[in-house]
Order: sequence, then structure tokens, then C-alpha cells
Amino acid sequence: MRIVHYLNQFFGGIGGEEHADTEPQVHDEPVGPGRLLEQVLGEDAQIVRTIVCGDNYATENMDSLTAFVIEKTKEAQADLFVAGPCFEAGRYGVAAAGLCVAVSSELVIPVVTGMAAENPGVDLYRQSLFIVDSGQNTAAMRDVLTKMSEMAHKLAEGCQIGSPEEEGYIARGILKDAFVEDTAAERLVAMLSAKVKGEDFASELPAPSFPAINAPAPVVDMSKAKVAIITDGGLVPVGNPDNISAWAATNWGAYDISGKNGLRGDDYEVSHRGYDTRYVEQAPDRLVPVDALRELEETNVIGELHDKFFSTSGLVNPIANSRRLGREIAEQLKESEVNAVILTST
Repeated sequence: MRIVHYLNQFFGGIGGEEHADTEPQVHDEPVGPGRLLEQVLGEDAQIVRTIVCGDNYATENMDSLTAFVIEKTKEAQADLFVAGPCFEAGRYGVAAAGLCVAVSSELVIPVVTGMAAENPGVDLYRQSLFIVDSGQNTAAMRDVLTKMSEMAHKLAEGCQIGSPEEEGYIARGILKDAFVEDTAAERLVAMLSAKVKGEDFASELPAPSFPAINAPAPVVDMSKAKVAIITDGGLVPVGNPDNISAWAATNWGAYDISGKNGLRGDDYEVSHRGYDTRYVEQAPDRLVPVDALRELEETNVIGELHDKFFSTSGLVNPIANSRRLGREIAEQLKESEVNAVILTST
């Protein structure tokens, strides 16, 4: 079985975030975790090509990267395409899953990837392919690669894939018909009875759950507070310097507003496809109200406006990815000793 393996710059041995702009490289041999993957796949499997690409490059050039990967995979006469595992790395997960879907569709060969359930690649692509649950700990690499290997063999041999619990992949949100002895009414009563008694039961249609978020303590004196603006409406400087995607964005930008009493439409554009952006592009202060906050700053209603505003696109953004973006922005705000945030949306 001939295999092509996709890795990001970190697992490909190039380096960390400082090398995230690395263009795709081709190695006609296993690289990094590919060596272990080849071992667990068995003697009948060989990684004939490894494609390594930086996470930023992949995010910003997904169309050209996809065409490149399809070409190199076809050229290698691959029987299987493997990406990752990606664990919690969001940009890596989105690229890996997207490439798997494209390769499967174009070349009609089995594909498999692995990542943590919180990875944004899961929400975007779980219905389109089997994603092995890697968990969060990269130290479990051998176990994860073993599960990916087992899935790969089953897909390559055309075997029936069992339930997520049996096979170790992330639930795809797909309901399948099945014959059972009890009627729907009988199963419903049994579940209700178990719930009333405090007994364990498993719903046939589990609902998503979101943890409760406690409100932060109020700002005691806004006249002494540093205030920042965050928006998920996609406002960016002309040219979109951070290449923030108009949907399912995996990154954010921070843009200087020091010395500005308002935002000029000629200086900004909107990277967001979920609303009519003309009104914001005409007057960006409608989304990022620098003008109003400057007035509040001058009249001492607030102590200080932070010298940057933060922006991303919230359109069809998976919850897990949104949480990651929020954590990253919050760290920046803490470092800048920001006391309060105004979040604007569409």
C-alpha cells in the first residue's frame, strides 16, 4: 500500500511558529511521525511521499495548496492519503481535514486524519470523513497512529466501519437506521424512567452542551479603566494584511488606532460574507466605534481607549475555534492591562 503523508512545519521537523509561512515541501520518504506511522501500518505499507507545509501558508493559500497536494498524491500513485495527527492545532487541523476531503473527492482513494475533538477542523469536516480522536496529548502519538493505522486498513480494504465508540473516531453527527426490538415509545419511556430515578442512560439524539460562563466582576470606576474594542464583523485594514478568512476564520488581527479620532472608509475593508458590508465600509465606526469612544475618553467617562482594536470573522466559526481565538485575544488584553472590552458584531 503506497501512502502520501501530510504534515505541518512543526511535525515536519522544520520549526515552530517562526516557520509557519513555509511553502509546501516534498520528501520521497517518511518524515517525523511518518516513520512511526509506517511501522504501525505494517510491512505491506510504505510512505512513498511526505508533504510538509507551514500552517500560515496553508491557511492563506488553501486553493493552491490543495491543487499541489492532489497533483503530488496522484503522481505518487498513492493508495492512501494520511494527514496529521493534528491534536489541538487549529490551522493544522483545518488544512489537514480539508486536504483529506479534496483528495478523497478528486482521486477516490481512502483518507484518514486525526485530531482532538476541540479542533475546528472537526466541526468543519467531520461529516465528510473519518477523524480519529487523538485527544490533546501529543505524548500519545503511538496510540493515535495505531488507531489511525487500523482505520486506514479498514478503509483501504472496504470494510464496514462501526460506531464511533467501537472504532475510536469522532462522531460524525450522522444518524443511521437500525433494527431494534423495542419501539420508539418503549425506548423513550425507559430513558425517562432512568432519568427520573437518577440512573445512567444514553440519549439517541444527544444535544450539544455548553458550560456556564460566570459574569466577570463589574468595573468599579470606568473613568479609570482602559477599554478595548473587539469585533467579529471582519473589519481589517485595506489589503487584509493578516489574511483573515471571510468565514471559519482561524486567526485574528490587532490594528493600530492610536491618535485616531475615527476610522476612514478608504483605509478599511470587511472580510466577512454574512451581512451587507457596504454600510461598514462607508463608515467603519459603525462597527468599530472609535469616534464615540474617543468622545467618552475626552469627557473622562472612560479612562483610556486601548491603542489597538481586535478583529476576526465570526461567520460559521466552530465553537471550539471561537474559544481558542478568544483565549488568544484575552492573553493580549491581559498583557496590555485592559480592564473592559466592548464586543461588536453584525
